[in-house]
Amino acid sequence: MGRYHVAVVGATGAVGHEFLKVLDQRNFPLKSLKLLASKRSVGKTLKFKGETLQVEELTEDSFKGMDIALFSAGASRSRDFAPHAVKNNCIVIDNSSAFRMTSGVPLVVPEVNPQDIKTHKGIIANPNCSTIILLMGIYPIHKLSPIQRIIVSTYQAVSGAGVQGINELMDQSKNVLADKDTVNDVFPHQIAFNLFSHDTPINDLGYNTEEMKMVNEVRKILHKPDMKITASCVRVPIVRAHSESVNLELEKKLSLDDVRQAIDEFDGAKVVDDREKNYFPMPMDADGQDDVLVGRIRYDLSSENGLALFIAGDQILKGAALNAVQIAELL
Repeated sequence: MGRYHVAVVGATGAVGHEFLKVLDQRNFPLKSLKLLASKRSVGKTLKFKGETLQVEELTEDSFKGMDIALFSAGASRSRDFAPHAVKNNCIVIDNSSAFRMTSGVPLVVPEVNPQDIKTHKGIIANPNCSTIILLMGIYPIHKLSPIQRIIVSTYQAVSGAGVQGINELMDQSKNVLADKDTVNDVFPHQIAFNLFSHDTPINDLGYNTEEMKMVNEVRKILHKPDMKITASCVRVPIVRAHSESVNLELEKKLSLDDVRQAIDEFDGAKVVDDREKNYFPMPMDADGQDDVLVGRIRYDLSSENGLALFIAGDQILKGAALNAVQIAELL
């Protein structure tokens, strides 16, 4: 195995910090590591394997001599700087929405469609966190009996809005408990002790951007452009880890034992389904775990071949940083 020059773009953000942890924990074969961020972060330092690394300014020339760039600095910066990385023969793995639906750019969950990586032309897109978590829970079922329709409702943690989202939840919670007024800077509504439709624009059909991401990305990853899928995405006052309630219509009815076994044998997923103790996937258990937790596995009483389940996964880990590093490992 070779060793690689890797750049982390957006190194000072929540996902950027997680990139460093995952690269360390998985002992990624690094020859060098370059930390990149905006001009205002220049001079900051981050620890990696006991060393102190300086954060450098992201520029068009940042990618000379780099092999792989892990991007998590927002869609606009990805659009601006990813082409410069590609010109320098540096492969981009992008965590933003910039290239996910671009024709010719593979959108990859390594456990689901690793073969698509081979088609890249310099850029590989990391799917939306909710999409990744959903597919990790349902793909082993899809392999047993092709899914005909998906209905999913998400319960999304504030960490999806970065460190600022976490801080706003914490500050508002303290203020509510102290009977003080709350301030909304990151979210459009009070998030403490509240929940609301995901804070992304609503289209003419009444769906927000997060919901349409899930619909379009699942179709692209599974290579099923006509798959029936609908989503309702909700922001909830949880610090970290997303949860999802899922209803599936399958081609044929499966035994629940076969479903549980398929999920447990699927790398990256874990069954948490104890009916006697009423213990099922929870975000507090998924927080910090590489595995996506799957439970509440039961038949849908309203559909002949229907299945219902509940999923929880760490959206900064498998939903972002871990998935991107796994793509780099496959490269």
